[in-house]
Amino acid sequence: MPAVAGILFGMLSYCSFAQTGKGNADLDEKVTKFLDSRDRQWFDMNVPEADGKLLYDIIVRNNYKSALEIGTSTGHSGIWIAWALSKTGGKLITIDIDEGRHRQALQNFKEAGLSDYIDARLADAHQLVKQLKGPFDFVFSDADKEWYKNYFIDVDPKLKTGGCFTAHNIYDRSGRGGYGGRGGYGGRSGQDIFLEYVRSLPNYETTVNSQGGGVSISYKKSEK
Repeated sequence: MPAVAGILFGMLSYCSFAQTGKGNADLDEKVTKFLDSRDRQWFDMNVPEADGKLLYDIIVRNNYKSALEIGTSTGHSGIWIAWALSKTGGKLITIDIDEGRHRQALQNFKEAGLSDYIDARLADAHQLVKQLKGPFDFVFSDADKEWYKNYFIDVDPKLKTGGCFTAHNIYDRSGRGGYGGRGGYGGRSGQDIFLEYVRSLPNYETTVNSQGGGVSISYKKSEK
């Protein structure tokens, strides 16, 4: 009984997301069934479900339409982002450098019924992010952590005012003796360097959601 109750709870949870915003019932049902069939099977650097739901909610709530994901992995976060964009009439560009993960993500996007909402690119994000013209109103960064600040700097001019830049595996240590962690920057991690930087910008408002794997949420209030 507990296992059955858990499955039913998961289906009800997905259904509640399907009912938010616009979209078509057939697609919602297909995405819901796909996510339910892969419950607790998202490995290989994918985000937990709580973070997927968070990204979905941010996009739908703000009616974002032009999204960029840096670090596709095998597509869990991209599915949540694209599902939200199916409600707003938007599209996602997602980038990964690993051919195997890229290929699996394409298959997952197809099975979820979301391929039409996703432009998945096999590329080096260090180069491609610089080349993309934008503009974007939503960004999710989940690639190499030591490059987080660089990705942000490259995307910032292309992010619309009112847009949102999110990043994964961000931990708010400011209340516990300042920034910490491991990394090549005097003992600080790339995530810490990024968070310190974005919080120093007067035209961004940044919070950290710790419900899942740690997501920073930075809203662009103005150009400067």
